[in-house]
Amino acid sequence: MLLSMTSEPEQQIGVGTPDAFQRLWTPHRMAYIQGENKPSGPEAGDGCPFCSIPAKSDEDGLVIARGSRVYAVLNLYPYNGGHLMVVPFRHVADYTELDEAETAELADFTKRAMAALRAASGAHGFNIGMNQGAAAGAGIAAHLHQHIVPRWGGDTNFMPVVAHTKVLPQLLADTRAMLAAAWPAV
Repeated sequence: MLLSMTSEPEQQIGVGTPDAFQRLWTPHRMAYIQGENKPSGPEAGDGCPFCSIPAKSDEDGLVIARGSRVYAVLNLYPYNGGHLMVVPFRHVADYTELDEAETAELADFTKRAMAALRAASGAHGFNIGMNQGAAAGAGIAAHLHQHIVPRWGGDTNFMPVVAHTKVLPQLLADTRAMLAAAWPAV
């Protein structure tokens, strides 16, 4: 069964036995699943999106704030609304490759991101971390990035648990503007 724009069930011939499940189609996720815009190799010139984002405007690149060594950017495929990343400008793959100044600014931006998310959205908690290497789950392993995912009490409902689908209540451009306005000054 398919649901048409009028939400009336429509039999689709030849697709198997109908079941009781409704489908929430998210074709935009295919870009992520198929690895669209992933680098072709480990070097900065191999199409690394984290190297190209800083050349864009804040709005076009979804950049929330820029420092001298790192920047904060929204995740295109967020786990929750407000999911952002702190990324060094320099193309390095491993946390141990950061120099002291980069490490300090990455830590500072992480704290500022938490403050901005609390101020803008009332986040109750956070998941913060890095996936180091493809074997550890890094989607873009060649360029280090730290995830900051805001969490709220009760934010896990039936959609992600049963349907493996996340419902995001705000467009990325609106989230970017809200967080940029709430970003703490130095």
